[in-house]
Amino acid sequence: MTQKIALITGASRGLGAGLAEALCQTHHIVAVARTTGALEELDDRIQAKGGQATLAPMDITNKDAMAQLCRSIYDRWGAVDVWAHTAVHVAPLAPANFVDQKDWEKSVACNVSATGVLIPYIAPLLGESGTALFFEDARAGQKFFGAYGATKAAQIAMARSWAAETARTGPRVHILTPEPMATATRARFFPGEDTGVLARPQDEAKRLLEAVA
Repeated sequence: MTQKIALITGASRGLGAGLAEALCQTHHIVAVARTTGALEELDDRIQAKGGQATLAPMDITNKDAMAQLCRSIYDRWGAVDVWAHTAVHVAPLAPANFVDQKDWEKSVACNVSATGVLIPYIAPLLGESGTALFFEDARAGQKFFGAYGATKAAQIAMARSWAAETARTGPRVHILTPEPMATATRARFFPGEDTGVLARPQDEAKRLLEAVA
C-alpha cells in the first residue's frame, strides 16, 4: 500500500469535516457520518482541493456496519494511517434530574459504547505506526451538561487508557483540546453567541494536526 488513508468518524460537519479537508491532499479520506447530503458536500470540497474520498454514510453505533467498513478498508488498502474520531451525540441541555431517557441512551450508545467497539475494530488497521485522534471537551460536571459531559468524559477516559497502553508500542493516541469553534454543536449549547469570536473548524483542524505532526 502506497496511499495514506485517513478515517474520519463524524466527518460530515464541524471539526470532522475540517480535518477531512485538511488531510485530503496527503491522504485518501474515508468519511463516515449519518448524513448523506453533508458527506456529498464534503466530497465536492475535497475534490475541489484535488483530493479523493470514499463516503461511508452509516451510523457508528451499528456494530455490523462498522465491522464491514473496517473489513472493506483492510481488503482495499490494508491499513489506516490516521483515525480521527469526532462523532458525538449532543443531548439537549437539561438538569440531571430531567435528562430524557432516550437522549441518555443515545449519548451512551454514540459517545461511549461505539468508542468501545471502534477501538478494537480500528486498532489492527492502525498497527504500530498509525495515529488515533480524540477530542476533549471539558464539560463534565458543568450544570445542565450531565448527559453530554458524562458520556464525553467516559469516551476520553477510554482514549487516555489506550494512549497509556500503547505509548511504547503504538499506535500513537492523542487527546487534543480544540478551541471554541463555530459549529452546530456549540450553537446548540450557546444559541445567539457571537460566532465572530470563535475559531473556524477548518483553521482549528490545521492547528491541531500541526500539533501532532
